[in-house]
Order: sequence, then C-alpha cells, then structure tokens
Amino acid sequence: MAQIGKLNAAKASLAEVKNGQVIGVGTGSTVAIFIELLGKKVKEEGWDVLCVPTSYQSAYLAIENGLRLTTLDEHPVLDLAVDGADEVDADLNLIKGGGAALTREKIVDASAKRFVVVADKTKLVAALGEKFPIPIEVIPLARKTASMRIAMLGGDPKLRDGGDRKDGPLVTDNGNFIIDAKFSPVKDPRALEFELKRIPGVVEAGLFVHLAHTAYIGDDGGVQRIDRRQE
Repeated sequence: MAQIGKLNAAKASLAEVKNGQVIGVGTGSTVAIFIELLGKKVKEEGWDVLCVPTSYQSAYLAIENGLRLTTLDEHPVLDLAVDGADEVDADLNLIKGGGAALTREKIVDASAKRFVVVADKTKLVAALGEKFPIPIEVIPLARKTASMRIAMLGGDPKLRDGGDRKDGPLVTDNGNFIIDAKFSPVKDPRALEFELKRIPGVVEAGLFVHLAHTAYIGDDGGVQRIDRRQE
C-alpha cells in the first residue's frame, strides 16, 4: 500500500537529520509523516533542531509536533531540506506542486546544502509528465494570457479550482492561482522549465530540475535509495 511506502520513506530519511541542524520541511502527505517522526526524535533525543516550513500547513504541523520554527531571513542557508514529490524520474528531476506550495518549496529546497526527497514507489516515472500535470503558479491578472502561452508550448492548461471547500480558483499562500498544465512526457525538463518561467505573470513552475541530491522511495517491502548522478 502507498501509505506503508510513505512511512518507510519518511523513516529512512530521518537518518539524514543531525542535532543542531536547520531543516527545510516541505508540504504533502509523506512530509507530514516525516514531521511527526522528526518531532518524536527531537523530543526523545533532546535535540536542538530548527525548521523552515514551506507552507502554513507544514508550519502548523511542525508546531503541533513540538518543533521550533525559523525563517530564511534568519538562516538563508539550510543544512537539509526534506520534501515530497508528485513525480520522480531516474535523474531525480521532479514534478511538485500538488499541494500548491511549489514556489515556497523551490525557494526552501534550493537554499539547502542537501535536498532529500521522500515518496512512495508510485511516484517513480520513466519521464516527467507521465501521470501528473505540471503545476504553474501565476498572478491572477495573468491567468488567461499565461494559459494561452502555455498552450503554445504544447501544454493543456487548466485553472485549479478550490474544491468542495471553496468556490472559485484555488488561492496559494502567496495569493496567486495555480494552472495545471498537462504535457506529453517531458523530454527536456530544464528547457521546458526555462520556457515556462519566461511567460509574463508566471511566478514559478513545478519542475524541479537537478535540485534533489537523494530520494528515498518506499514501498511495502522497504526503501530504495536513489542518488543523483554526478554531472
């Protein structure tokens, strides 16, 4: 089951954590398990660890689990970032943003000396875009014009709605909208990321290219560790 895989991945990633570190914590179901496990470890070991959250959701969860928070203003270089992913390819390129926190996640993850991904086995793909659309954060003014330009790049853009709990579009923690763009499997993630971020009004794209150092991929039987190939 995917839930067991998430638990196994989160447990394995705890080996990356050391006393005294400043850690970026991502957003999503697997990272939520990591935060809970980290809170228990810090309490049991009496460790002094600070966390930089990527969303209000992860901030509240960290506080609930007894973890102390800090900011990038106070610690612009992090020791470690632990985050999830919607898709992971063999080169550890990622699609992220299912939780609508992609901009803050990319800022925090890129600020870490070491960025570790935790995910269950269903997130492994041969090429990005096989299962998930690419989330793209846009300012509200640009929702139509950005969608047109995304379509010109070959994407099928859909404005993400707020779901059952909110009428209208989903609004990010930054006050922006999310466009989910389905592309055919992405042959060149770096090139597509570059083109998407050139579109006026696009704040960030949910392609994380050559940022992750290691991924812990869990399933019912245990964990597979994947390290990024040397460039």
